[in-house]
Amino acid sequence: MPDAPMPDTAMSRSFASRDALAGYLKQEFPHAQGELSQTSGGAIAARHLLEQFSAGNYAASRNFLRGEVSRLSPYLRHGVLTLSEVRRFLAKKYQGLDRLLKFIQELAWRDYWQRIYAEAPGYIWNDVEPLKTGKQSGDYKGTLPPAVEDATTGLACMDAFVTELNTTGYLHNHARMWFAAYLVHWCGVSWKTGARFFLSHLLDGDPASNNLSWQWIASTFSSKPYIFNRENLEHYSGGIYCQDCPSKNKCPFDRSYEELTERLFPLV
Repeated sequence: MPDAPMPDTAMSRSFASRDALAGYLKQEFPHAQGELSQTSGGAIAARHLLEQFSAGNYAASRNFLRGEVSRLSPYLRHGVLTLSEVRRFLAKKYQGLDRLLKFIQELAWRDYWQRIYAEAPGYIWNDVEPLKTGKQSGDYKGTLPPAVEDATTGLACMDAFVTELNTTGYLHNHARMWFAAYLVHWCGVSWKTGARFFLSHLLDGDPASNNLSWQWIASTFSSKPYIFNRENLEHYSGGIYCQDCPSKNKCPFDRSYEELTERLFPLV
């Protein structure tokens, strides 16, 4: 007997507007939370961003939240663009790679993470090296503090990062570093928990780049833990969080690096 025909379960792909797309997705996934990201998918949007990217300004401004960044990571993550395609386009546009060295290095890091994933997939969810914090992996919490997840910590910067992550599916790389360091070193949360949180929200969430970067913050894939202080955050954020922060007079980051190291890692 021939098999019964399979029901047509293909999802619609053409919509008159983004509002129509948003309504359709809410209908198909009624339990999903959040709003439709403003990041447009597809090759046309990816190519437009690539053409508009001022890669020559990347090295000098990339660490500033309002600096020149490509926003190409979602398209690289999902195969809409390839690393070599981006490199070739920019090399042609800038007539060589001399002005693009820092950005090319970032592309190389992404390639490096992928090669590690392919050669040693066990590294992605396990400590590559012992911690350099004076603690053991079991000393860290396996759940996200409710105040962090709900963006109610009272720290304007961290609450803003979580809100942006929830509403846009994106965070500037420097904000990712600050948030990861806060979660692991100030809150005592396992890097694995933080990595899962990011992967559940980021449009560019990639297990290799994401998890190995969290391990770099935590110190299981680096020579020391990454931390920051208020001066660093204020400088690269333009002070947009600190001025009206409810915790500005009791900021846990308002110390020298030496003081923070002693406070956070007393056993080292």
